[in-house]
Amino acid sequence: MPKLISDILLIIIGSMIYALALTLLVIPNQLAEGGIPGASIILHYAFDWSPGIVNFVLTSVILLVGYRVLPRRTVFLSVLTAPLISFFIFISEGKAEPLGDPLVSAIFAGFIIGIGAGLIFRTGSSMGGSSIIARMFHYNLGWDLTRTNFALDSCIVLSGLLVIGPLNTMYTIVSLFVGKKSTDLIMEGLDTRKAVSVISTQASVLADEVIKEMKTSATVFKGYGGYLKEDKDMTYIIINKFQLMRLKRIINSVDDRAFVVIHDVRDVFGGSFSWPKKSKQGQVPHP
Repeated sequence: MPKLISDILLIIIGSMIYALALTLLVIPNQLAEGGIPGASIILHYAFDWSPGIVNFVLTSVILLVGYRVLPRRTVFLSVLTAPLISFFIFISEGKAEPLGDPLVSAIFAGFIIGIGAGLIFRTGSSMGGSSIIARMFHYNLGWDLTRTNFALDSCIVLSGLLVIGPLNTMYTIVSLFVGKKSTDLIMEGLDTRKAVSVISTQASVLADEVIKEMKTSATVFKGYGGYLKEDKDMTYIIINKFQLMRLKRIINSVDDRAFVVIHDVRDVFGGSFSWPKKSKQGQVPHP
């Protein structure tokens, strides 16, 4: 129950932030947006229809048709999310004036929209839009989920060419890019992890030094160098980004000829890293 209450609070806050970004930054500055809210905004520009009411009607129809392809928890949360977004759009539409700089508006609109969407997605909810349509095509026709969702959003955004013109459509694309990065920030957090692969003849020694100096684990894999035809083991280490410089110094002190590869890790759990909290039934919450 506490988890459900916290999710509902996040949905309320996220829906309000998302909707206000649309009505205070996107609509007054003649920008667009992806998904069903974007279609509602374009219809508002074309026919002067209320974006809040149009968004509510469209998302309601989509949820009624597509509820079979969504997990029950996602359906429940989406039924809460979609009307909330529509409600906040409705009560705040027509309350703001254009800023006079569409590019700045697009950047900040994308950033704020991404925060709102990230809070909603963290609960496992959806906004009842193009993602559900993509799921229906995937479920019934086997279409790729990500590509279908991208194609639907692209069609909605590009349809704005006929209404808001090419310049503001390009500003909208900037907003969508910023929004994606902002959503990723909320979903993944600021404490990003780094996976470090070190190929060295001193792999075991390096692992011991990392464990001793950094109080973190390290895994040694047996390897073989295809170019030099020599055995070269690999040490695999996962750390947070603030430990990276210290790790580089340790690697250099052990083997200054080591080959090092560093890449970002989207999520880490298990071992010395905590697992996601489980529900009462012992299941990890649906993402």
